[in-house]
Amino acid sequence: MTDTSPKYRSHSSQGRVKKKSKPLSKEGTRIKAKSSPSSTWRLIVVWFFLVAGMFGLGWRLYQLQIIQFEELHAKARRQQTISLRPYIPRRSIIDRQGNVLASDKLIYSVYAHPKIFKKKPEEIAQALAPLLKVTPQSLLDKFNKQETGILLVKNLDETEINPFKTLKLEGVDINESYARFYPQNELSADILGYVDQERIGQAGLELSQRKLLERDLFNVDTRRNGEGVVLPAFLPKDVFNFDELQLQLTLDLRLQRAARAALKQQIQKFKAKRGAVIVMDAKDGSILSLVAEPSYNPNQYYKSDVSLFKNWTVSDLYEPGSTFKPLNIAIALEEKVITPKTIINDTGAITVDRWPIKNASRKANGRLDIAGVLQTSSNVAMVQIMQRLNRQVYYRRLAELGLDQTSGIDLPGEVAGHLKSEEEFTRQAIETATASFGQGFSLTPIKLIQLHAALANGGHLVTPHLVSGLVDDYGQKHWQPKYTSKAIFTPQTTQKVIEMMETVVSDGTGEVAKIDKYRIAGKTGTAQKASPRGGYLANAKITSFVAILPVESPRYVILAVVDEPKGANTYGSTVAAPMVKSVMEALISIQGIPPSQVKPREGVKERIQQ
Repeated sequence: MTDTSPKYRSHSSQGRVKKKSKPLSKEGTRIKAKSSPSSTWRLIVVWFFLVAGMFGLGWRLYQLQIIQFEELHAKARRQQTISLRPYIPRRSIIDRQGNVLASDKLIYSVYAHPKIFKKKPEEIAQALAPLLKVTPQSLLDKFNKQETGILLVKNLDETEINPFKTLKLEGVDINESYARFYPQNELSADILGYVDQERIGQAGLELSQRKLLERDLFNVDTRRNGEGVVLPAFLPKDVFNFDELQLQLTLDLRLQRAARAALKQQIQKFKAKRGAVIVMDAKDGSILSLVAEPSYNPNQYYKSDVSLFKNWTVSDLYEPGSTFKPLNIAIALEEKVITPKTIINDTGAITVDRWPIKNASRKANGRLDIAGVLQTSSNVAMVQIMQRLNRQVYYRRLAELGLDQTSGIDLPGEVAGHLKSEEEFTRQAIETATASFGQGFSLTPIKLIQLHAALANGGHLVTPHLVSGLVDDYGQKHWQPKYTSKAIFTPQTTQKVIEMMETVVSDGTGEVAKIDKYRIAGKTGTAQKASPRGGYLANAKITSFVAILPVESPRYVILAVVDEPKGANTYGSTVAAPMVKSVMEALISIQGIPPSQVKPREGVKERIQQ
């Protein structure tokens, strides 16, 4: 019987074994194999990432083209834009007459680039050598060492650079830059200061008035195309209205020159350590002249000692000595402990708290009225006058003068004076005694002239200043600062003190400062120099003289201070007073001050006899 059931293994005619065939379903179709669960999830994950990526890419394109369009467009413009400064970045400084004290100027540097020479190096060297004042061979040596960027010369002005421009040598470049220039050299260095190589003010007004001196700059924008070519862009709408204002000072260059010359002469004559002269308009506190010696050239500041960059008239303290006596007299008059007719008996010496006090002259002056006290500069009489005043009241008056405060001048580095505490000042009578003749406290020269200006202007403590304002080319003022003042004396008191000070010049220690046909008030001062370790230096003193003119209408105050003059005959009357006289003569000529209606001045003895 024949077997007809399906065979799972059979041999072909070639003798090979055939593989099993998949079973058939009831319908006769083959059964499919089931998919693995892990492969399905892989497909799902892949599909998810593809969709997320497409969605993210679309969102990013939306952000770049729609949301961030303006920002990115502006950034691209900025990257293609070059900013140029087409004009001088710092304002010029001028005096009250319009004379230039400081300005920016173009300077030039010459560079060589041998690799782009169109002529032989020998020809280039031959053409440049006479202008550079070197040998052609030395230039050739430089050309052989470096292919480009060889600095040949720098800091040339317009006149000096013209011969280089005329040559028109290919490969020889001329670079322009700005530098600060002070045409008066050292004449006003104490005031102006200087700027460093980064064009930043480092001293004087260049430092303190930096915001005023730096112009409100605008930028001229250009654009660079894809090939790097610079293309014109848009100019600011106010491009033709840029700031051309100048900083004007109260300084008078003519008077500054006269004061500098007089100071130098006395410094050299007496071999002094240093000195200063200040001229102030008492009406408003404007400084007409301020000089200090030794000084420096701000065009070459790097060659000077750094100590010279500090203006010691505002930064260093000293004891004023007898030049402070008129202010003490004003305090005593205000408190009504004396009158101009009060008589003081000067015995030549007085003892306070077991401390002996003598006159500088070492002699007694006898019976003196208050003018005579100033005229003879009596220490003993001043002690007696201020002993009449309550110590607390005296201290309060000194504090009202602002001895422990700055003057407010617009120069940098000003320090406040030194006044002892009220408890220390009032504890012992010796403190009052020494203060009566200007010792035991300290101040700056600028503070002292501020106080004397109050005597000249009727009792107002005005703010010393050098900045007048910002002006245009026509002298029209566009801005000016506001300065404060306060009353410290009555006009009646200041008038009496000024008239008393006049006798110092007409008949007293300041007679050397007398000028024919002019009424001048003044006061000499010769003070011991305080030691940093306490006490006073044995052989060191500070001489000074302060003057006010004209007496009939007081307006100008002149102060001269000379530190450590050498020699036996070194006093305020011999060192400082002649210098002030010279400055006053220049002031009279410059300001056109008319002669006074001179009336006879009586001597001390004549007044007392009456």
